[in-house]
Amino acid sequence: MKITIKQAKDYVGQVVTIGCWLDNKRSSGKIAFLQLRDGSGFMQGVVVKAEVSEEMFDLAKHITQETSLYVTGEIREDSRSKFGFEMGVQSVEVIAEAKDYPITPKEHGTEFLMDNRHLWLRSKRQHAIMKVRNELIRATYEFFNDNGFTKVDPPILTGSAPEGTTELFHTKYFDEDAFLSQSGQLYMEAAAMALGRVFSFGPTFRAEKSKTRRHLIEFWMIEPEMAFVEHEESLEIQEQYVSYIIQSVLKNCELELDVLGRDTSKLELVTGDFPRITYDEAIELLHKLDFDDIEWGDDFGAPHETAIANHFDKPVFITEYPTAIKSFYMQPKPGRPEVVLCADLIAPEGYGEIIGGSERIHDAELMLQRVKEHGLDPEAYSWYLDITKFGDVPHAGFGLGLERLVAYVTGVDHVRETIPFPRLLNRIYP
Repeated sequence: MKITIKQAKDYVGQVVTIGCWLDNKRSSGKIAFLQLRDGSGFMQGVVVKAEVSEEMFDLAKHITQETSLYVTGEIREDSRSKFGFEMGVQSVEVIAEAKDYPITPKEHGTEFLMDNRHLWLRSKRQHAIMKVRNELIRATYEFFNDNGFTKVDPPILTGSAPEGTTELFHTKYFDEDAFLSQSGQLYMEAAAMALGRVFSFGPTFRAEKSKTRRHLIEFWMIEPEMAFVEHEESLEIQEQYVSYIIQSVLKNCELELDVLGRDTSKLELVTGDFPRITYDEAIELLHKLDFDDIEWGDDFGAPHETAIANHFDKPVFITEYPTAIKSFYMQPKPGRPEVVLCADLIAPEGYGEIIGGSERIHDAELMLQRVKEHGLDPEAYSWYLDITKFGDVPHAGFGLGLERLVAYVTGVDHVRETIPFPRLLNRIYP
């Protein structure tokens, strides 16, 4: 019977076959320990010289790293391993021998590993990161489906920039200018007017080289938009969403978090209400902490966000930023138009912003005014302006960067480790 490593717990005492690769091995004179992986997990196979033929034991001792195999044996419990099970190997069949695999068990530099990202994904650490990433995606769909959201897919090729920026990848759509999407938000706002509560999940692009451990030129965004929802309710939904998916990881990825050495006590705090601090209060706090490089009206850099987040043990909302440094579509605060009803959710431990969101303008005259103030072409945004002309309502939304969240949840140092093939993009867009 052929099974996966993940299924081993259901076959204790039975003889099964697993298709796998050799991750590593060690041997003594009488026993060979094979570290096996099959994509679903990692497990040890034990080959005892006295229990197999001489040829089989010699084969087991000389299998090279990443050789593909069919391994047959009895599944048994193993209380010494985190996985809890191992195989008493009876036979090994080589499918394809791997020679001179470049990523050996020794230490390698980050650049070397990124250049070999297509192979580095096979490592136990990268396997754990991808499994956590997958659980965050699974839990995201579960949360939004259970809370009345409809998934809508915005286009990847667009005719305008949602943020009004020039940092876009330009292309031609036949005889028209087009850009790789920077965000699906504007389309999600239109969809919310049809479906009430919607979300998108897809790739977004920034045409600037990644120069920090927090940034990528391609990343994946979850972007919900909600009709008849104002700023405060949106913050509550963000709290519920982030708490839900992180608690799902704690429940379903215990082994992976252990492989990564993640201090889960910090993640266990991510539930319930998140602390909040206004932009005004944040500036005051930074001045008390002797940051003399920032004044009211400036945007925060990574050191500022980290200093603010260090005052809290869970993600913190920074609210009500100056209107001048935020996007054109954000709703001004009543009675104080110099700030907008927005919030950035900042993760602890120096991981920075994981969510940006706001209440959206729902007044036609004000929206047109803001489009012009930001130097945007009203004709190019005419379809978006239609939202405010035909039965617009108070509505709010936010965007969560998946890779930044994965970095925070897994505790990795660089966001590049959280996306399957980041360096390949640098070759396409040097």
